[in-house]
Amino acid sequence: MKNLFYLLLLCLPTAISAQSIHQMTVDIKVDASLQDQFQADGRLLIFMSKNGRGELRFRTWPQQGNYLFAKNIEKWSTDKLVTLAAGKGFMKAGQISLDALPEGTYFVQALWDQDKSESRPNAPGNLYSEVMKVEVNKSQKLNLVINKVVQKRRIANHPNVKEVTFRSDTLSKWWGKDMFLKVGVLLPDAYFEDENKRFPFRYNIAGYGGRYTRVGRLAGSKRFMGWWQSDESPEIVNIFLDGEGPFGDSYQLDSENSGPYGYALTEELIPYLEGEFRGTGSAKDRFLDGCSTGGWVSLALQIFYPDHFNGTWSYSPDAIDFENYQLVNVYKDENLYYNEWGNLRPVARDLTGDPRLTMKDFIHYENVLGYSNSYATSGGQFSAHNALYSPKGKDGLPAHMWDPQSGAIDPAIVEHWKKYDLKLIAKENWEELGPKLQGKIYIWMGDMDNFYLNPATRAFDKFLKGTTNPKSDAIVEFTAMQGHCTQFDHRKVLEQMGAKLEN
Repeated sequence: MKNLFYLLLLCLPTAISAQSIHQMTVDIKVDASLQDQFQADGRLLIFMSKNGRGELRFRTWPQQGNYLFAKNIEKWSTDKLVTLAAGKGFMKAGQISLDALPEGTYFVQALWDQDKSESRPNAPGNLYSEVMKVEVNKSQKLNLVINKVVQKRRIANHPNVKEVTFRSDTLSKWWGKDMFLKVGVLLPDAYFEDENKRFPFRYNIAGYGGRYTRVGRLAGSKRFMGWWQSDESPEIVNIFLDGEGPFGDSYQLDSENSGPYGYALTEELIPYLEGEFRGTGSAKDRFLDGCSTGGWVSLALQIFYPDHFNGTWSYSPDAIDFENYQLVNVYKDENLYYNEWGNLRPVARDLTGDPRLTMKDFIHYENVLGYSNSYATSGGQFSAHNALYSPKGKDGLPAHMWDPQSGAIDPAIVEHWKKYDLKLIAKENWEELGPKLQGKIYIWMGDMDNFYLNPATRAFDKFLKGTTNPKSDAIVEFTAMQGHCTQFDHRKVLEQMGAKLEN
């Protein structure tokens, strides 16, 4: 028995051994040269990683060897130090505290999130430090100086590219302040050749949080632009919608938390854009597409506004069916983090099926990013889902569908989620929706989707195949051993839209 006791001791994780406990502290200050650009209230984020490639401040997903600490601070000033140390009130991602980090070489970067207009930490006007290489040992003090400013976004400088900033009266009234929608526009050459010609419109929605400036990637691609400016390409005006909202991506739909984004898009922004860039103004000349978040949003807009659009090309959409919210059945399961066998649920995998990350770790990381110390305000993927699908809570923030720490699901909040379950909506309204959706739905999904989105798409496909009055003609394609968004291609989508215009 004594030998067994010592054997068990040897098997304990080294993270709790005495050798890994140290007294490291980090002192952070803001360079006095930024006094005029500094605001006294905000959230201080400290990124630490074993991987020193690139800027750590962009690592807003947990990965092996990455650590995140955060704290809200009021009345900070450039002549005051803030100390990060065990017991100093900093929130940590997961279960690793500063004094329990394994010893070794790390890279560290601080970010001061003082911006109030955007939901994510790398917003223009926020401040950050340079990345510093450090050795974590038993007793050490690090000094970080925040001395850089996140610069304003810039759109591509190309004659076919335009930028639009549109003030939404509806959103401004709802929020009680000016609310603006941003758009990137890519025009066909024919737009400049005949000032009386009118055009069909493509509305592209990005993967999670994608910004309107992504139009620059296409404008900077010689291969794409060589085709786009040739006689082979369809004459379509491309609109790149912005993936920014009050709690992360707005998902371009009305919600109790973010406000009437769906109305603002369909009744304000689209009429303005089609007037400004010579659209036909006809629903038959208006198309949607996107991948991942964009896949879900493009499909949702077609379903919620069936008379407003003439087709969607939806690639790797987020969970269409909440019985398959990734690996969670929100209507039956009791916990988001643990399955019925008590195992941690994965949220991402590689193409062989090997789990890369758990749901618990992912959302605990969002808890640290959120200024409310929960995912509800993180600006991340699950923040956006929760803000769209959930009602407003008593504190004025989106009500938690699941407990941020334990993962326990609240059945009362789940009832509200049904309003955004696309399979449920289609099923309950098929007699009215079915005829309006004929010829308008194309979905592609990889059967080894990296975020377990294929089961929900399979369930939606099964529903569509069983429809009657009318029988759905939706095209839903699955490709074996393909991952997330691997077959999405701008040229292919535009060619498919062009083909539909010709029929």
